[in-house]
Amino acid sequence: MSVPRPRGLLLSAPASGSGKTVLSLALLRALGRDGTGVRAAKSGPDYIDPAFHAAACGTPSVNLDAWAMPVEELRQRATGQGGDLLLVEGAMGVLDAGRCGEGSAADLATALGIPVVLILDIAKQAQSAALAAAGLRALAPDLPLAGVILNRAGSDGHVAMARQGLAKAGIPVLGAVRRNPALALPERHLGLVQAGETHALEAFIEAAADIVAEGVDLAALRDAALPLTPPAGAARSFAPPGQRVAVARDTAFAFAYPHLLSDWQAEGAEILPFSPLADEGPDPRADAVFLPGGYPELHAGHLSAARGFRAGMARAAAMGARVYGECGGYMVLGETLEDAAGVLHPMLGLLPLGTSFARRRLTLGYRNLTPMSSDGAWPGPGPLKGHEFHYATITHEGEAERLFAASDATGAPLPEMGMRRDNVAGSFAHLIATAG
Repeated sequence: MSVPRPRGLLLSAPASGSGKTVLSLALLRALGRDGTGVRAAKSGPDYIDPAFHAAACGTPSVNLDAWAMPVEELRQRATGQGGDLLLVEGAMGVLDAGRCGEGSAADLATALGIPVVLILDIAKQAQSAALAAAGLRALAPDLPLAGVILNRAGSDGHVAMARQGLAKAGIPVLGAVRRNPALALPERHLGLVQAGETHALEAFIEAAADIVAEGVDLAALRDAALPLTPPAGAARSFAPPGQRVAVARDTAFAFAYPHLLSDWQAEGAEILPFSPLADEGPDPRADAVFLPGGYPELHAGHLSAARGFRAGMARAAAMGARVYGECGGYMVLGETLEDAAGVLHPMLGLLPLGTSFARRRLTLGYRNLTPMSSDGAWPGPGPLKGHEFHYATITHEGEAERLFAASDATGAPLPEMGMRRDNVAGSFAHLIATAG
């Protein structure tokens, strides 16, 4: 007897700021309460939203990046979530893919064989809301459009007018959610405040689920889902940096992609979490240490004064453990970090690097990365896909081997990235997938 394939839907919108994340959280909880074995995923490189998804549905969310991951990897990771229904939250607008033209939410839906539900913010429009949905059908005629959810409606009359326009376009309306100040999450410079820092998150998700379930036809939403396209073969996983990997995990180091850690565990590695903010050093048994990105600039004084953390990191490096930091973790491996107030804080000093958050400049984009080490040390030896998103700037760099040759998503060359000194390495790029 064959096992039914999980079904899927992708929630997207014409633009960022339309309410995708809050509606995704509300629908994940509402569908779960309704008896659906719902799972979550996020399109693109976002490392904040998946933690909110996990809080809403009780199981880990996964990043599905249609630019960085081959189709077979996307399908393997999607079907690997299990459950009855995979709800994927799209990034940015449904067709947005940057200058390279690849990797949009629509591309992901096509790769997985699932339809799109378009969230339309109708706060300042009525019948004209149909233009965005009709435009999507015209520009992407092969993309299944299951229907729309009207968001931030002002009244029943407002909803009725929007429905008129959509009926003329022949586009189903799966529900409408009224404008409500309770449906808002706090934000900071890299996006939403992290799930673990959001006050009363459980109560927020419960209330949002109540509100959204009143306006959205959950049965119609479930019925609109289509079976996920299964992978034709095994996809490559991301090899671990060691057999026992100490991973920094707290609000200063929270941006580790769940799929990387699960890949490492699937390859037989043991994950040993530790908290620098609790003044913990890496487990002495670890043969590798990973400092993910996060918000170290908000905790620079605390990290600078964390003697146990500093001593433990120095000991791990001296004992030959492979130490790797990305983005915020890379900054902490350096010598100094200047916070937003201009205060200079000593960091670990394992790399000859100084960074500043006072002299802010946005750096954002996908990265093609080729390790430059001749010995094939992790994360090499093959090419990699990554993403860079930070406001920090480099104030000084000392002598060290460069880590990556880099180009942007279009293949245009970029300056060499990151550095390596003996067994310590890092860069501002968040590693997503192998490219070969």
